[in-house]
Amino acid sequence: MRLYLAFLLTFGLLGISCSRKSNSAPALNATAFGAAIVESSGGKQVAQTGTLLPLSVVVQVNDEQGAAVPGALVEFSAPVGVSLDPARSLTDSSGQVSINVSLGGMAGRYQIIASTFDKSHKKVELKLEEIALGYQQSLGRRLNDQYCDRCHNSESTPERVSNYDNLDVKPHPFTEGDTLNKITDADLTAIIANGGPALQKSALMPAWGNTLSKSDIQALVAYIRAVSDPPSRNSGPLYVRASH
Repeated sequence: MRLYLAFLLTFGLLGISCSRKSNSAPALNATAFGAAIVESSGGKQVAQTGTLLPLSVVVQVNDEQGAAVPGALVEFSAPVGVSLDPARSLTDSSGQVSINVSLGGMAGRYQIIASTFDKSHKKVELKLEEIALGYQQSLGRRLNDQYCDRCHNSESTPERVSNYDNLDVKPHPFTEGDTLNKITDADLTAIIANGGPALQKSALMPAWGNTLSKSDIQALVAYIRAVSDPPSRNSGPLYVRASH
């Protein structure tokens, strides 16, 4: 009886092993090689920590003349906590690869690396950054969508018609780090609370101090710092994959 049970157990485990092996993903072998890898879309997106980016990240492999290369192998890597789906893929007929990215659980910027190999088997890399918002920054983003974006964002959407083109003095987009990074948190707070004239800025910037609480304004400032491009000193840490 014991020998019979051992026989069943052994062959049962072998059956499980074979089943797992047969279900494994097929190997991906490049049929072509490029000279460069470039971003098509999806970099510098903003999402709450631990969530999926709203748009796929799309990269393209090109040859020496800048033409798209189908059949090139692209591999993606990211810091711990980031989910990449798929982590490796062959470029399609347009020379592109599209992946879905879920950010890690800590606020800050996450570096995504896309890599391929050229004809000499030298690795070619592209580095992208995506932005994860913590609780306070996410609150600031919601306040921005409600009160600020209509003027500070020049792009109209079906949900929100921009007022940007109607203003004689154009408001700075909150991503405009070259300008906003030079303004202190205290001065940003004063402008939001008391309007543009508080710091000799345009009177078209209204005062929000009677509408927004102190903590609301702090959340808005935190959001502005998080999305600035180039990054501000207060934009949060940059997470990169640890080198081997």
